[in-house]
Amino acid sequence: MKNTVHVSNQGATLDTGRRNFLKLSGVGLAIAGLTMIGCNDDDYFEQMENNPVFDLGAGDVGVLNYAYALEQLEADFYTKVVNNFYTGISSIEKEVFTDLYHHEVIHRDFFKAAITGATQNVLPKLEFQYPNVNFNDRNSVLATAKALEDTGVAAYNGAGKYITNPAYLVIAGKIVSVEARHASAIRDLINPGSSDFSGDDVIDANGLDLAKEPKDIVAAAGGFIKTRFTWKERGIN
Repeated sequence: MKNTVHVSNQGATLDTGRRNFLKLSGVGLAIAGLTMIGCNDDDYFEQMENNPVFDLGAGDVGVLNYAYALEQLEADFYTKVVNNFYTGISSIEKEVFTDLYHHEVIHRDFFKAAITGATQNVLPKLEFQYPNVNFNDRNSVLATAKALEDTGVAAYNGAGKYITNPAYLVIAGKIVSVEARHASAIRDLINPGSSDFSGDDVIDANGLDLAKEPKDIVAAAGGFIKTRFTWKERGIN
């Protein structure tokens, strides 16, 4: 049965006719009733005429646009993976990448709908590049997926403190838990049966996932993103 993604300003869900071991059913990406708070017109991103730099905005708007940018990147990457699977890919790997593709598309469209439902100042569709990724090579694809998923988890962990709306914080917590499942699944494909899913490169001495500031995440992911964006001092940094 064909998988179908439903996205609207009331939420995003995935209907699937097969067993999906990374099910999104518990995430609850409901948008109804959520509102932007503390936003002024001059807080939103702006495009400079001769030097396109998008200011993601302050407060909750900045965090949502920031998350939207990252989800656009992940959705774009997995779209390329599933549209041209690398040679020799196993059925299990196909299933994992297809699941991740659907999840990231849902996350991307959720953030677009959430922001669009409250303001017209939404981060535009970004353009991406993958100069060092060979989509025909298993190791290259898995290494990139690992880096993107680990970065995504650290990004949500680091941005959570900037969220003022409790409803948004709950949603961010539900999404980051899915991103962590993704990271674990990719690491298991790279090193089946190992304990790499909780390596000290992603877990600190207190047993907690790493949290990174937005400026550090943008620096790490910047090589993939053609469109430039930034935060003004009044926003997150």
